[in-house]
Amino acid sequence: MKPLRSILTLIPLACGDGGGSSGADGALFDALSMPRTPTVALDDFASAEDCGVCHATHYAEWVGSGHAYAMIDPVFRAFVAVRQENYGGKQDKFCLQCHTPIGTRGGDIEPGFAFADLQAISLEGVTCESCHKVASLVRPYNSGHVLDPEGPMRGTIPAPQVSSFHESQFSPLHGTAEFCAGCHDLREVSGLELERPYAEWQKSPAAAAGVQCQDCHMPRYQGQAVAGGPTRTLHRHTWVGAGVPLLDGFLDPDEEASLRAEVERLLGSAARVSIATAPSVRAGDVVDLSITVENHISAHNFPTGSTFNRQVWLEVVVRDGDGRVVFATGTLDERGEPGGSVGAGTAAAPGLLALGSVLVDARGERVLFPWRAARHVSNAIEPLGERVFELRVPTASTDRGPLSVEARVLFRAFSPTALRALGLDEYVARLEIHEVSRSRASVELGAP
Repeated sequence: MKPLRSILTLIPLACGDGGGSSGADGALFDALSMPRTPTVALDDFASAEDCGVCHATHYAEWVGSGHAYAMIDPVFRAFVAVRQENYGGKQDKFCLQCHTPIGTRGGDIEPGFAFADLQAISLEGVTCESCHKVASLVRPYNSGHVLDPEGPMRGTIPAPQVSSFHESQFSPLHGTAEFCAGCHDLREVSGLELERPYAEWQKSPAAAAGVQCQDCHMPRYQGQAVAGGPTRTLHRHTWVGAGVPLLDGFLDPDEEASLRAEVERLLGSAARVSIATAPSVRAGDVVDLSITVENHISAHNFPTGSTFNRQVWLEVVVRDGDGRVVFATGTLDERGEPGGSVGAGTAAAPGLLALGSVLVDARGERVLFPWRAARHVSNAIEPLGERVFELRVPTASTDRGPLSVEARVLFRAFSPTALRALGLDEYVARLEIHEVSRSRASVELGAP
């Protein structure tokens, strides 16, 4: 893997409820996470590279993670650039409060800032001390953590060893879902809920069973927290989620392949699709399909997080005995979007069966940018819940059986159309579609 600071040069360097308030100058601020004046000093925080001298394994895990990617992600930078233009820099701290909590609280993020001008510690994104210097949590959303740069390094290791480099302290907070909620639940300035995995978790079977975010996203293993130290139960610091970074060069090929395998494993266990239909129909009759998508995740919705950016949909293809497609929905069209169809587009056979959510403005029109949204409309499946799609497939176009029915649940981190709208055409080819689940059925065609 390339050193983090060299990666930073790989992309163009341009451009009351936690949502903040506007002062007389119109600039958005929040006393905790978007202060008017610095509440911490940037120099009081150590670089992740410095931490890696002793904690080599944890550094190697972090440097390829979404936390390290937070400030160099080209999609994030493009969103920030549009928000800067829309608000003349007055809301620049809003997105940065979670993507670089140290930089935002340390005075590095000012109206009209440029990524090229930021300090190295700010560009590290969610760096080691963004979490391990957290003393408490004020609110479970919008960067609700209290940073204590002069305090001990806090974490989940009981009775940490005495070190001459820094004081260490066991922190129960760091092992809870609430800790993750501090950034992973997000509300717009308007108060509109955008991301809510923690709120979903609170009502979930996983929460009732005492399962925390870290149990899945920071799996335990036996190892040494520091070279030469005792063998302990540690947590993986990779935070595997639902995608592979678009930025070419962030990971080397072997690391990218390893991450892709982890993403596919995670997604492959997330949901299951099944098909119920009659074993046979008369040629020319309609085939009734009942397709069920089950969320196998006990902790949060499927999908979760920034679901308005994600694409999750059901692809259904029906072929006759000669292999000819007689019905399809959710196949890719000429734009690379799941808008392709054959014999679909009616009330009985909709053109696209999607899961996730959309943002809409006051007129009910879909919007890409969260700050322009009035409502967040979700069709995600609750933990261990299911969604049933009913389709009526005509067979008048063929008398060649049997019909083969295939249904797939597919996932993509971003829409190609969204990337093009952000001016990120170069990354469209790197978008990956992951198969979450697949099911097949066969229907015999009898005499008319």
